[in-house]
Amino acid sequence: MRILHLTPYYRPAYAFGGVVRSVEGMATALSGRGHEVTVLTTDALDQGARYQGALEETIAGVRILRRPNVVHWLRGRLNLSTPRSMKKTAASVLPSIDILHVHEFRTLENLLVTPVAQALKKPIALSPHGTLNLSTGRGALKSAWDRTLSAGIAQRIDHVIALTASERAEAEALWSRFGRRQRPTRFSVIPNGVRLGDFNKRELAANFRMRYDLGKAPTALFMGRLQARKGVDVLIEAFKAADVADSRLLIVGPDEGMLPALKSLAGGDARIVFTGYLGGDARLGALAASDIFALPATGEGQPMAALEAMAAGLPVLLSPGCNLDEVADAGAGSVVEATAEAFAWRLRALLSSQHLREQMGTNARRLAEAKYSGETVASKLELAYEAMLLRETD
Repeated sequence: MRILHLTPYYRPAYAFGGVVRSVEGMATALSGRGHEVTVLTTDALDQGARYQGALEETIAGVRILRRPNVVHWLRGRLNLSTPRSMKKTAASVLPSIDILHVHEFRTLENLLVTPVAQALKKPIALSPHGTLNLSTGRGALKSAWDRTLSAGIAQRIDHVIALTASERAEAEALWSRFGRRQRPTRFSVIPNGVRLGDFNKRELAANFRMRYDLGKAPTALFMGRLQARKGVDVLIEAFKAADVADSRLLIVGPDEGMLPALKSLAGGDARIVFTGYLGGDARLGALAASDIFALPATGEGQPMAALEAMAAGLPVLLSPGCNLDEVADAGAGSVVEATAEAFAWRLRALLSSQHLREQMGTNARRLAEAKYSGETVASKLELAYEAMLLRETD
């Protein structure tokens, strides 16, 4: 099968950004299963910098085509691409493609490329990645986009692949506002997947603990962008309230404006360690060196960082906004309200008991293996793609 993934970002392995890692995982897993996979994207490395590597290259069997952003600062201010020659490139690539899989909904890439795919009668799948809800950021811009552009894009989508049942319901409700297609859009649920082998690197733990002076202290990990909806301020308050002697809170992630306020909230507590952005083995080292993963977030689709923590054998302490309620049923962690009081109570229990951490960590790894492995997710994607192709021949 020949698959084209369309996404605003596509960065090297272990980059920050859940959507990026999700798409990379899909593409790599599908390529490993014998499919011909191409990624069409922009030259955005992040919201402030351009990718400095080759604009066309092959990584892990995946062909990557990057098109330069004309006005790159729009990525940082409005999270909008301005890719040069995107439509022209799509027109040259799509004739030899079986499936177009687009990522995120309200993007200029979708506006440019989906009409080309529709004209060529290519089936189009969409993974929204938790971006449909207006509360996840840029609400005014999303509302304006929906009033003017979303219906046209939605009419071209054959299959929406949601991460969770709640996202599927959200997508179905949104699509009902855009009018019915002659052939109705289908909806399904396929979770994110992780490459389990990437998270077996316990040998990285010792060097990481030495570098950040963690010693043998039980360590809770936050990994994500330092932005309000991730709840890192709630976590700092909870950690201080838990007040477990000789414990640590490791905060890993790039600043998006909150760092000064967070450091003020930490109040100079030496047990709270800010690392800034970590990539590659440094990022894997943080997972290997930690004992608990905690994320009191709101408005998440299905956080890759939480799935990766489970793959690394860490118990997870999550809010309902993470959409991973099954971790409680599996004994892999806890799901509690995103308040300092609720998180403090569970942090205290986990940081104080090595036995509980080990038991839940084992269950977390088993859950990742059973439900969230890259191979499992890739096989489900194959079935969805095959159904779309069969539908085209009806």
